[in-house]
Amino acid sequence: MSAVANLLPSRGRAALLEVTDLEVVFRRRGRRDVRAVDGVSFSVDAGETVGIVGESGSGKSITSLAVMGLLPDRGCDVSGSIRFDGTDLRTLSNDQMRDIRGRDIAMVFQDPMSSLNPVVTIGKQVAEVLERHRGMSKDRARTEAAGLLDQVGIPDPDRRLSEYPHQLSGGMRQRALIAMALACRPRLLIADEPTTALDVTIQAQILELLKQLVAEAGTALIMITHDLGVVAGLCDRVHVMYSGRIVEAADRHPLFAEPRHPYTGGLLASIPRLDSARGTPLTPIPGSPTDTLPWARGCAFAPRCPNVQDDCLRSAPELRPLPVQGGRELRCYHPLPSLLLAEPVAP
Repeated sequence: MSAVANLLPSRGRAALLEVTDLEVVFRRRGRRDVRAVDGVSFSVDAGETVGIVGESGSGKSITSLAVMGLLPDRGCDVSGSIRFDGTDLRTLSNDQMRDIRGRDIAMVFQDPMSSLNPVVTIGKQVAEVLERHRGMSKDRARTEAAGLLDQVGIPDPDRRLSEYPHQLSGGMRQRALIAMALACRPRLLIADEPTTALDVTIQAQILELLKQLVAEAGTALIMITHDLGVVAGLCDRVHVMYSGRIVEAADRHPLFAEPRHPYTGGLLASIPRLDSARGTPLTPIPGSPTDTLPWARGCAFAPRCPNVQDDCLRSAPELRPLPVQGGRELRCYHPLPSLLLAEPVAP
């Protein structure tokens, strides 16, 4: 067992991962600093599936890379607390983090073609994880790698071990990445856009695979995506990010039944519906993710928000828990109407 294992307390804690006031700022010489993540806080319980949703540039992937300790040391300032099972990962050395990555925390990256080494066979890449973190011999690791490929649904796994990434389809490459991530039975799995560029059939298979594997192993899962439809049948709790901050957080069913933040409502309205009449136009969110205000001046979503008022342009709203709607947090002065809040509150 690695020495870093002694740094991690017992597995009896309620929250497996606790991220508190995470900030990531990229410094650029002669240019304005970029605050990619701005005071993000969330937690993930053991066996829980949490979704982080938002458009490109909202800070989702940077948040995951910060948790994994994969951001560059130069030109990047990271602050806040990232506690995994009670230990702040930001206090660990690079060697200690390498012991944790792959064994306790694993990540499925969004582009399998660039994440896999093109000149190394699939079998060697999967076996390397087993040799490094589980101390297996080469022969035993290769046998285990074939079992992992079979587990994630890759046909003829013994033959695939000797093939290179370019010889596999996009769906099989993504499955191979998932096999690598699950090789050491991690306690936390981060999936960053795992269905990007896959057709809808393969996308559904990958999501069902993740759901099944998480249920069987009891692994906590963070699903990062721009598509609320992807998390609809997968996540227990959803955090919606915009311009580096969480603007709404709620359990899945209340969020989909009644979004309160105008941005969440816009994301849901932009999803095509099967029950819509033929020819019904889509309802996109106006503008683009670059049409923002700095949070220091007001609400970043104000330039695109249908509910914007003067106070939105003067100061940024805080992320606050909503009364009546237990468990929901909202960062908005003028949220979408709520049927629940319109009902009389019992004395």
